[in-house]
Amino acid sequence: MSPTIVPNASQARLILIGTALLLTLGMGIRQSFGLFLTPVTRDLAITASDFTLALAVQNVVWGFSQALVGAIADRFGLRITMMAGAAIYVAGLGIMAAAGGTLALIVSGGLIGVALSCTATSLAMTAVVRAVSAERRSKMLGVVSAVGSLGSVVVPLATQALLAHEPWQIAMLLFVLMAIAMLPAAFWAGGADTIPGPGTATTSMREVLGQAMRNRQFLVMSGAYFVCGLNLVFLSTHLPAYLALCGQDPMLSAGALAVIGGASCFGSLLSGWLGGIYPKHILLGLLYILRSIIFAIYFVLPPTPASTLLFAAAMGMLWWPGLAPLIGGLVAEIFGTRYMATLLGVSFVVHQAGASLGAWGGGLIFDLSGSYDSAWQIGTLIGLTAGVVQILAGGPTRRHDPVIAPASLKSA
Repeated sequence: MSPTIVPNASQARLILIGTALLLTLGMGIRQSFGLFLTPVTRDLAITASDFTLALAVQNVVWGFSQALVGAIADRFGLRITMMAGAAIYVAGLGIMAAAGGTLALIVSGGLIGVALSCTATSLAMTAVVRAVSAERRSKMLGVVSAVGSLGSVVVPLATQALLAHEPWQIAMLLFVLMAIAMLPAAFWAGGADTIPGPGTATTSMREVLGQAMRNRQFLVMSGAYFVCGLNLVFLSTHLPAYLALCGQDPMLSAGALAVIGGASCFGSLLSGWLGGIYPKHILLGLLYILRSIIFAIYFVLPPTPASTLLFAAAMGMLWWPGLAPLIGGLVAEIFGTRYMATLLGVSFVVHQAGASLGAWGGGLIFDLSGSYDSAWQIGTLIGLTAGVVQILAGGPTRRHDPVIAPASLKSA
């Protein structure tokens, strides 16, 4: 087994800064698309399901391209993959800004989906775990995810402020400028290419994937990840429309998304710290259960500004960035980090299938019934189920699950 290459402090710092900036800009933009539902549908004379279909395409492409993009990054490098993704992000947002109908929105959604595969989640976590030691892994995943969440605080507020006074195309051009700024961030984060991941040096990618598809712990985690995607994307996409339907000020939805982003910073730090102490599969299950309970309490009561912001704060503590230290840490513990981008990509396919269903299904239910009641009821039930299954069946076993021991557990 080849020895692990440890980066110097300045190299690791630049990788972490680039990764955090990439997440801040990319996920801040992605978190704000729901704010465009009302102005875009009104301006282009399309339905809510037309707009959310474009978001569903974005999430499907993001999910189904993630495994391929992860394999490309593992083979050819993080830097070239991330920088290409940032360039595609610019193109996708430009097409959306110039859209005149549903088809252009769908094309834009497909390009943005590919861009997110290259710049967010899987590749970002891979860069972080390669830049730090195994002992610091969970904590640093939490720190980078927390810093990366800052965009989810600033971008929705800035976007809604522009939408209140300018055509939605102007706000979309702001997104284009932010995507351009992702190019240097991707270059810095791609410095992780000089730090090869240990743990599967003598194992091929095909062998790793075959073992992952037979590993119960990995499969349960991925299945629960489906429900995570469904609930979170349903909320971020449809909360603005739900609040408008209930007669609330449009700025409230932007404020709620910003609060979610701010609270997720603390949630990421907390989960990163807890993930270094307690079993990650149990923490994941508890997170899904708590999220569903909060979901149900909020939607069963009439929304007010106070209850909405309180709900946003609670959900932010349990938002996606808080999963990054647990998901990334769990995959690294089971399989090592050599093919981590590929394995996270495989699990993310399932996550984004749920996200697509949450975005499009919520719009479809609303168009058919004129209400979001059925959508949140379904989301609550399957969220609770996913959490229980994750706790009971998502832990390691001694005999039946094939596992590739990480390098830190192997003898040289």
